[in-house]
Amino acid sequence: MTFGMVILGRQGSGKGTQAVHIAEQYEVIHISTGDMLRAAVKEGTELGIQAKGLMDAGELVPDSVINGIVQERLQKEDVSRSGFLLDGYPRTVGQAIELRNLANDDLKLAINLEVSIEEVTERMISRGREDDTEEAIARRLELYEAETAPLLEWFTEEGILCRIDGLGSETEVYARIVEAIEDKIL
Repeated sequence: MTFGMVILGRQGSGKGTQAVHIAEQYEVIHISTGDMLRAAVKEGTELGIQAKGLMDAGELVPDSVINGIVQERLQKEDVSRSGFLLDGYPRTVGQAIELRNLANDDLKLAINLEVSIEEVTERMISRGREDDTEEAIARRLELYEAETAPLLEWFTEEGILCRIDGLGSETEVYARIVEAIEDKIL
């Protein structure tokens, strides 16, 4: 049985780390939007060329382009054979509706790793990255909150949102995710 999942969470919530574990255990293809964009640009696809022009100009890639890139990726054989875990997509309700159209009944679960703003801010500052100033982090989180609240509501209405407490050790958080996947999908 193949199935699709989405992992959401604030920057610093640990979703990238957890996505790797989920993909390994359930043998699904971990698809990160950033990786997809870079791959489409590298492959020189029509959408990749459009995205590169926008990114080079410092613009956000519009839904029409990102939806097309996701569609191209979801149609590849490895995904149709193994299923998928999307990380970084969808970011808006419009993208979620498009994903529902693309994935049909395969979209089974949206996992939201819930970690407080204070905690993710602390985690990001402790990483010591140059662009992780308190002001920059606050701006990114503010944007994320504005985009994500309606998205979480949409996934709730679809009946597939699972809120996971993202506090605790990596192992503890992963155990909660596995429980949700086993309960909702398998």
